[in-house]
Amino acid sequence: MNYQLKCAVWETTLACNMHCSHCGSSAGKARSDELTTEECYELCEQLAELGCETVALMGGEPFVRDDWYSIARCVKDLGMGLSIVSNGLVLPNHIEELEELEPKVIGMSLDGLKQTHDSIRRPGSFAKVMESLELLTSRDIQTTLITTVSRLNFHELPEMKDRILKSGANWQIQVAVPFGNFRREQMITPEEYYSIGMFIAAQRLKNRFMDLPVIGAHCFGYFSKVLPGSQGWKGCTAGISSIGITSNGGIVGCLAMGNDRYIEGNVRDEKLRNIWNDPNRFIYNRGFSVDDLGENCARCKFGEKCMGGCASMSLNISGHLHNDPYCFRSLEKKL
Repeated sequence: MNYQLKCAVWETTLACNMHCSHCGSSAGKARSDELTTEECYELCEQLAELGCETVALMGGEPFVRDDWYSIARCVKDLGMGLSIVSNGLVLPNHIEELEELEPKVIGMSLDGLKQTHDSIRRPGSFAKVMESLELLTSRDIQTTLITTVSRLNFHELPEMKDRILKSGANWQIQVAVPFGNFRREQMITPEEYYSIGMFIAAQRLKNRFMDLPVIGAHCFGYFSKVLPGSQGWKGCTAGISSIGITSNGGIVGCLAMGNDRYIEGNVRDEKLRNIWNDPNRFIYNRGFSVDDLGENCARCKFGEKCMGGCASMSLNISGHLHNDPYCFRSLEKKL
């Protein structure tokens, strides 16, 4: 079977100007062997050769790399869509360059109201996100605010909604999972997870004639009766239509699975097309069968389509793939 690569999420550096309590990468210090600028150019060319549609540059913090603009420019010049995910701290310093690049979207982290966000990330970071948001929206650059939900900020979602929707930004809500810096005891409960899904659904139901830009990330849905869009879930895309790239050239299905696990190869050792086209890579998804479903999913009639939900949620909570215990459909049946 031929697989078409649609999206590459690229950890351009592990260096970061923050040390966030939920960071799955435990970012902060650059890897000692990160790809050089020339190696990044070559990787961009290989992505384009595969027909990759969108490249998302992230970190760590992508703006920490001195050559971030050159890499982003290379992505654009090769005809691929560009998106960037940032913590917003130094983004105002680069607003003119971003406007010139015309990215598809800029994603910025917003993890609560001022006190909570600053406690999770660093003092003063909330004000910088707000400044960055105003600069981006004033230049008509599509912006998505990304909230990673834990017990630290769960209660602030309603008030955050009022502020975010007035800004004109999109809002993506995702769940913090226990790997990297994040501690398991800070994870939301299944009941809280369900209530977040209801919160997302309510933004649509209250506005039948306007599709408000509030979405759940890949950790929400799975054939729910009420959550918008969940009927279209086709399973984890890792190694099917998307890849993650570590800053030292490692190729993974998804960085959120734990970016030093499930390494399928390295672009320093072989061409990306050889890694992508090898039928024996990404086998956990490409070779999936219903027999691989874990105990949480084995008896579900949607198991073959769903593949057991989000790989990151499944792996980091249950310890196994294809076994996501935070399944919206199963919670609907219990609650």
